[in-house]
Amino acid sequence: MKDLFSRSWRTIDSVNGPLIFVKMAGAALGEMATVVLADGSRRTGQVIGLDESTAIVQVFGPTEKISPATTSVRFRGEGVMANLSPLLLGRVFNGSGEPIDGAEAPHPVEKRDVNGSAINPVRRDVPSDFIQTGISAIDGMNTLVRGQKLPIFSGAGLPANELAGMIISNAKTLKKDGEFSIVFAGMGITAMEAEFFMDVFESSGALGHSVVFLNRADDPVIERLLAPRFALTVAEYLAFDIGMHVLAVLTDMTQYCNALREVSSTREELPGRRGYPGYMYTDLAGIYERAGRIMGKNGSITQLPILTMPDDDITHPIPDLTGYITEGQITLDRDLHRKGVSPPINVQPSLSRLMGLGIGPKKTREDHPRLSDQLYMSYSIGLEQRRVAAVIGEESLSATDKTYLKFADDFEWKFINQQGESRTIEETLDLAWELLAMLPKTELVRIDREMVAKYLPKTEDVK
Repeated sequence: MKDLFSRSWRTIDSVNGPLIFVKMAGAALGEMATVVLADGSRRTGQVIGLDESTAIVQVFGPTEKISPATTSVRFRGEGVMANLSPLLLGRVFNGSGEPIDGAEAPHPVEKRDVNGSAINPVRRDVPSDFIQTGISAIDGMNTLVRGQKLPIFSGAGLPANELAGMIISNAKTLKKDGEFSIVFAGMGITAMEAEFFMDVFESSGALGHSVVFLNRADDPVIERLLAPRFALTVAEYLAFDIGMHVLAVLTDMTQYCNALREVSSTREELPGRRGYPGYMYTDLAGIYERAGRIMGKNGSITQLPILTMPDDDITHPIPDLTGYITEGQITLDRDLHRKGVSPPINVQPSLSRLMGLGIGPKKTREDHPRLSDQLYMSYSIGLEQRRVAAVIGEESLSATDKTYLKFADDFEWKFINQQGESRTIEETLDLAWELLAMLPKTELVRIDREMVAKYLPKTEDVK
């Protein structure tokens, strides 16, 4: 019935949905297992729970034909391992790391446990280089810095996937000190979403320097927890072993957290806020903190997690905990989306805490920091005038107030709105100056006079 040397057991007590309860001792939490059915077919599983005499194995796939009397479970003595090789670039895998693009799996150079650890804080290097996404609201005002983790906060029905597609198509580093690559993990995505992202990768030519992991909505839930770990293990190999600069796009972290809650409920663990496990913060930190740079190594991992805020609630546990761990957020706005602004990025609640490290002379342009400050100030004043005009009427505003009102409109329709168009950082900054040219020079209080004289377009209407 059981053999300690082969670690094969036929002491299955019961089968409950995707779970097999095996009477045995000596297994380890997270250990991989092979489930062998009576007809010789095999399924992969993982130990997700233990007590003194029972191991709970979650099966990756259907369990309908599994009979406790005729099925054996073989424990492998190792956790989930990722096969690593430079030949992974250009390939597509499922959430368990198995190829789904019709080609054979590349021969691994080495194998590593997907449950890696966060970068040692003592060895962390400071993120300091600009990543151009082609999106003005990000590049100009919430700059993504190499080695940063900057999430996108979306709402149901908002075009977060389209925004991610634009970034995948256009993202690049301006500093030529290493190759750029993308690692993508889709968790719980629909067949339509998977098709959309594959079209983006193939049509933009990004697939050649990318590794894609797709966990679809009808795939096993446990794979949803493994997909980002496979992706980040590959990203670490490309970045710190090969020396590439990796952008890791993870979507949708809300589906990941829902899978975490489902597995926690299956284990009968005590729930925390809104039913999510109390260790969700630690679990998310274990994913997000794998981004960064390491002293002495040329490569880097920049993370762009995407999450859907339930009911647009930014205080929901998922965005709330994500905000504590990451270095800012890009927030999509429903009102801008209704207007037709694309991408509908609301720059006011958006923030890149590391922006100051990646912009300025020799990185973007000398006027970038002050120009961004002025844009924030002018747009905020314009929004305030919009609220005032809604109460007392636009005709009651002063000439300067009306100018700010027009600035807010033009800022949304000309600067934020791109409709799929990609812009260089120079084009973004020049466009910002064109918008500021409609304001009196005396209102440009956040920019040095020398820069105003150098960059502000000369028009007859400027006062």
